[in-house]
Amino acid sequence: MTDIGSLPFEDERRVEFPCLQMEQPVGGIYLGVMPWKTLLDITYFDVRHIVREQRDVETYLGIQRELRPERVEELRRYVNYKDASFPTGIVIAVEADCAAYDPQRQMMTLMNNMNTETADERVFFRDIARVIDGQHRIEGLQGFEGEHFDLPVIILVGMDIADQAYIFSTVNLAQTKVNSSLAYDLYELAKARSPQKTCHNIAVALDQHQKSPFYRMIKRLGVATEGRFNETLTQATFIRSLIAYISKKPLEDRDTLLRGGRLSRANRVDTNEMIFRNMFIDEQDLKIMDVVWNYFDAVKRKWPQSWEVVAPGNILNRTNGFRAFMRFLRPAYLKISSPGDVPEAEKFSDFLQLVALKDGDFNTERFPPGTSGEALLFRTLVEQSDRQGQATF
Repeated sequence: MTDIGSLPFEDERRVEFPCLQMEQPVGGIYLGVMPWKTLLDITYFDVRHIVREQRDVETYLGIQRELRPERVEELRRYVNYKDASFPTGIVIAVEADCAAYDPQRQMMTLMNNMNTETADERVFFRDIARVIDGQHRIEGLQGFEGEHFDLPVIILVGMDIADQAYIFSTVNLAQTKVNSSLAYDLYELAKARSPQKTCHNIAVALDQHQKSPFYRMIKRLGVATEGRFNETLTQATFIRSLIAYISKKPLEDRDTLLRGGRLSRANRVDTNEMIFRNMFIDEQDLKIMDVVWNYFDAVKRKWPQSWEVVAPGNILNRTNGFRAFMRFLRPAYLKISSPGDVPEAEKFSDFLQLVALKDGDFNTERFPPGTSGEALLFRTLVEQSDRQGQATF
């Protein structure tokens, strides 16, 4: 036990914000609206604690979830986008002595607590709230450069550590994440132009057109479509492979367009990597689609059986095969044309004749599952198409 006068002391500090009381089977829970700066002020110490050690809740569960720096950096950029939003509640736990709710005014007051028997029991202002869920969002808000960003906050008052652990497990282990393909599909509803929306529109068009090499092959929502039997690719896989040729930072480009700004054009060096960027900026989305269509039409012509067959072990029309050929699209395109051009399928077919792979070679024995098989197929395509050592891939 530490002597009451041996640790730092601070004057009484409190914050007040609108709040509703909810009754749920687990007990009373409060739903409040808190300014971003206030939330950072009362939870900052706990965020540091997450980085350095396990929280009590995570120790109780036998789980350790450290902050992921790449996720934090992503959120620090995101919070400054024009349409940034955190619509779901951040869950915090507060000791009973640090909270007072006024049901008449529907206001919650959180405060520090220096009136304890021992110094060890003191609760400083920076340490009022334990973060149960939302640590990455809180840390991401450290990069917010605006003035107003109110957040929905779920407050657990005086709740036993075991109940906190139960809620932690419910939030983090039981909830279902949004399917990536569904998330991309929702870009169709967006009014503003963006790399995501363009790639989505191209995926949908190629999936729906009867003469397309991708006809009825793409799972729009990431799961099998009723009545279809040859869907081998998810929309998310398609879009992630295509969007890399348009933008290095698609979210930032989307935000720029949403604000009415102009995107920077790709210079001669950049176009060797982002071969479709200037087409996108010039709103030539149909030309982008035509290049992809013609390229994969040539792939389908050269390996018709492997492209059409939906069977275990065949990788050409599945994720690894598709991603390898999408990587190979860039060097193939640059070899037979220049950025901005739309080569006919025959030109791609002539180039693919250099590749010695045969129908039936696209199997998991030759190209193992996972990224290693994808990388091996890409290297094979590059090496076989460069037999004379003249290509610069």
